[in-house]
Amino acid sequence: MASSLPLFLLVLCSLSVAQCQLRLFNLRATDLPSDLLGTTDGYVKVFCGADTLGETSVRNDNANPWWEEEFEHFKAYENEILRLEVHDSDLLFDDLLGVCQRQLKMGTHEHDCYLEKGGTLHYTYTFG
Repeated sequence: MASSLPLFLLVLCSLSVAQCQLRLFNLRATDLPSDLLGTTDGYVKVFCGADTLGETSVRNDNANPWWEEEFEHFKAYENEILRLEVHDSDLLFDDLLGVCQRQLKMGTHEHDCYLEKGGTLHYTYTFG
């Protein structure tokens, strides 16, 4: 009689790397910094692991922007890195205000991320 242990271990390993759905929403920032060109024209670029999920629209002249965009990713893995980059859109080149990184965990989570050049990014994600 053959042991079912190898089959059990194979199933167990496949469960730990199962793909899940990620939904990122409720992106907003507070107290974004001003520069020589005026109040921040902010937007957010979104990445999950090596995948680019997109970017929000630019909110011109707004230190406290809120973005309506939601991002979904159907091939995300638990503990994969969700990365959000907050930028200030300028005429010649865009300034990076800060980067928020977090390992994905199952469930719904709200986070505040303090940006290197000032301000805070608030966001919510659901993973499962």
